[in-house]
Amino acid sequence: MPRILLVEDEPAIADTVQYALRAEGFEPVHCLTGGEALRRVATEDFALAVLDVGLPDIGGFALCRELRRGRELPVIFLTAQGAEADRILGLEIGADDYVTKPFSPRELVARVRVVLRRAGGAATEPPAAAAGFDHDADGKRIRFRGQPLDLTRYEYGLLAALLQRPGAVLSRAQLMDRVWGDALDSGDRTVDTHIKTLRAKLREVDATADPVRTHRGLGYSIDAR
Repeated sequence: MPRILLVEDEPAIADTVQYALRAEGFEPVHCLTGGEALRRVATEDFALAVLDVGLPDIGGFALCRELRRGRELPVIFLTAQGAEADRILGLEIGADDYVTKPFSPRELVARVRVVLRRAGGAATEPPAAAAGFDHDADGKRIRFRGQPLDLTRYEYGLLAALLQRPGAVLSRAQLMDRVWGDALDSGDRTVDTHIKTLRAKLREVDATADPVRTHRGLGYSIDAR
C-alpha cells in the first residue's frame, strides 16, 4: 500500500484528504508541521508527499527543498494562494503538481495517481499476489481461477482490500473504513455478512476453495501465494 506523507495544519482538510486517500488504497501519514514531517521522513519511506504551502513553522517551498535533499520524493503542493508566481515557484523548486484550495479530494487523489505513474514509483494499485486471483483495478473486475466474479460494489471493495495485502490480517474496523466509509449506518456485522456471500461466490467457481481466512477476534485475511 503506497504511503503518502500529508503535511497540513488544518485538521478538517487533513481529515478529508486522508479519507479520500484511504478509500483509494493509499496509506496516508499526517503531520501538522514541517518539523514533524522532516522527522518522519528521516526514518520512514514514502511514495509521495502532499504539502500545504502555509505551514506554521516552515514554508512549504522550503520544506519541499529539505524533503527532496538526497532523496527522490514526488511532491504535490496544496495552497490557498492561486497566484501564477506561486505556482511557477513551486514547480521550479521541484514540485510535481500544484493544487489550489478549495479543491476536490477526488481530484487530488487522481493527481496523486498521475504523479506516481509518471514518476515510475509505487504502483497506485498494488498487484494481487493471492493465488488464483487476477485483479483489474482500473476496470474494477476480479477473476478467480480464470472466471470473472459477479460482485456487488461492497463485495468488490472488500475483496480488493484483502487483495492489496495478501496474508495480512485486516480488522473489521479497517475494512469498514476502507469499504463502507460512506455508509455511516453500517455496523461490524456488515463485514461478516459480505464475507459470507463472497465465500459463496468463490465456491461457485471452485467448490474446494476457501482463500478467505477468519482470524477469530482479529479480522480477515486472504491467502498469499
